[in-house]
Amino acid sequence: MLGLIKTFKNLGDRTPLGLKQLKHDPMRLLTAIAGITFADILIFMQLGFADALYKSNTQYSRAIQADLVILSTQAKNFNQLRTFPRRRLWQAQDIPGVASAEPLYLGSVQWRNPETRQKTSMLVIGQNPNRPALDLPEVNQQLDAIRLPNTVLFDQASRGTYQEMIDQIKAGETVTTEIGRRTVTVTGLFTVGASFADDGALITSDQSFLRLFPRQEAGAVTMGLINLEPGTDPEQARIDLAARLPDDVQVLTKQGYVEFELNDIQSESPVGFVFGLGSVMGFIVGVVIVYQVLSTDVNSHLGEYATFRAMGYRNSYLLGIVVEEAIILSVLGFVPGLVIALGAYQLTAAATALPLAMPASRAITVLALTFVMCGASGAIATRRLQAADPADIF
Repeated sequence: MLGLIKTFKNLGDRTPLGLKQLKHDPMRLLTAIAGITFADILIFMQLGFADALYKSNTQYSRAIQADLVILSTQAKNFNQLRTFPRRRLWQAQDIPGVASAEPLYLGSVQWRNPETRQKTSMLVIGQNPNRPALDLPEVNQQLDAIRLPNTVLFDQASRGTYQEMIDQIKAGETVTTEIGRRTVTVTGLFTVGASFADDGALITSDQSFLRLFPRQEAGAVTMGLINLEPGTDPEQARIDLAARLPDDVQVLTKQGYVEFELNDIQSESPVGFVFGLGSVMGFIVGVVIVYQVLSTDVNSHLGEYATFRAMGYRNSYLLGIVVEEAIILSVLGFVPGLVIALGAYQLTAAATALPLAMPASRAITVLALTFVMCGASGAIATRRLQAADPADIF
């Protein structure tokens, strides 16, 4: 550690040869900055899309208002939960510590946009209007509005053109449209956001849900929401339920259910793998570009490096010059990459309604990766300094 501190101190004390060498060839410098910027933008976008995937596909999972969740053992993720017999919920109510067990119905439909008249995919959530199923204040304050048949609440953060309809509903009016052969009335709004699977969401009562999905039986539910009596240990209750219920269902805590969704995306979904691979490719592209620049620079000044060695300068001094160039390129390439990525996030979020944002932790992570990327390139390029033999010149 002391040796590393001494090396950086020496870099600060000597003439900034690394900076001067980079400035000596402006076109090469601009090429290097452009390459690092491109690599950083690619990493930023891949990490942003991956985070948006995780957030959008777990936003309703995180909003579940229950202590325990019952799913079919064939469930894969929120969009492929499968159904199980509703009697499992009645059986769950016999377990000590269980206060209530409510069904939740989920499905996707093609609904007609009231403004454009085009059909688009929407998630439909059917819940008991007497018991809030989601920790969404906007929804829970309007549960009375969905008691009437064929009425729904609309996610105003859905992907698409809905501003006129939203303005009408905010003005106290109602809007009608079609889902299949049935006419539905939009009576209220809430805000969550689109996902990769659906353009938005509708929340309705369990009875209206069954009307919209006539092929689904009332006795086949998508999810069971278990609320426990005060003082009951959720993990122990989960173990008790899992032991008492048949093996066609699985019981998870709320956090366990969120982790179930994330695990499916990260390990099973090809989309998560693609975004991860894109980040790795961006890193590799940056390493190659910076290596080419630094290697060319070292080769161009090989005679000067040999002269330094003939004058008695150690290899650490020469290596310090290359390290200095790598650090400078890291900073010069990261700054425009961050600025462009911020703009790309805003444009993408506006166009797709996905939750794209730039947390400070991601910026710090990419900056660290940029230092590693340039540092690795510099370490590879410094091997050419071994060829700087004074005997070849004098």
